[in-house]
Amino acid sequence: MQIIQPHYHAIARTAQDYEKMAMSGVVAVAEPAFWAGYDRRHPETFIDYFVQITEFEPTRAAQYGIRHFSWVAVNPKEAENEELTNEVLSQMPEFLDKPTCLGVGETGLHKSTKKEIASLQAHVELAMKHDQLVLIHTPHLSDKAHGTQVTLDVLKEMNVDPEKVWIDHAEEQTIESILDAGYWAGMTLYPITKCSPRRAVDILEKYGSERLLVNSSADWGPSDPFTLQECVLEFRSRGHGLQEAIEIFHNNPCRFLGQNPKFDIKPIKVSTEEE
Repeated sequence: MQIIQPHYHAIARTAQDYEKMAMSGVVAVAEPAFWAGYDRRHPETFIDYFVQITEFEPTRAAQYGIRHFSWVAVNPKEAENEELTNEVLSQMPEFLDKPTCLGVGETGLHKSTKKEIASLQAHVELAMKHDQLVLIHTPHLSDKAHGTQVTLDVLKEMNVDPEKVWIDHAEEQTIESILDAGYWAGMTLYPITKCSPRRAVDILEKYGSERLLVNSSADWGPSDPFTLQECVLEFRSRGHGLQEAIEIFHNNPCRFLGQNPKFDIKPIKVSTEEE
């Protein structure tokens, strides 16, 4: 079975992870810009980071037959530094033109402060100006519901195309409001602060597969890229067919990410014999 990993911080992972992903069916990953574990102080640090994920990381992934795509943004944890955020935003358009860059992300909220909200608005405005996809981070558990609602309120005032916006790290308490507003919702399989494979399948069974994405994030914290494969196994073990799994774990990423023509992997359909 072919799998697409739509939110994967490859810069924090080893070559062995690529190798194992390739052996377990992963054909493509998409890497959003994220927090480095500390607050960066200089715009040039971001620019060098963007170069790494848009130019070097695709070559590393290609050694294992995996396509690598990326996003660029200032992470919401660093949005309190307005001068830094604005300077980085001013240089982001050159990266949006890179052949593997899919859009603006991950932007969003961490503590839902005024400066974070201003940063989110600025990122979305930039994306709309350049007709880009948007990937939005929602806060961790303590502020999840409130932060998600603030995000929805911000977007509602911006006249965005909901089909081009993916709101990530959704869980039981937030996923319905995201879907009802017409956005794509992502579930991140993360062992401490986000969702588990079993809970993700529960959500899939309740809400169906339309406009839903599943990812493992997998960064430098306690995480595992193969929770995505665990989720596939959990989904299939409950009696769901191969094509159903492909729709969620391959075709849905194709549908969302493929709105940017740079992402040229198409949805697939298995034969009756394979099913």
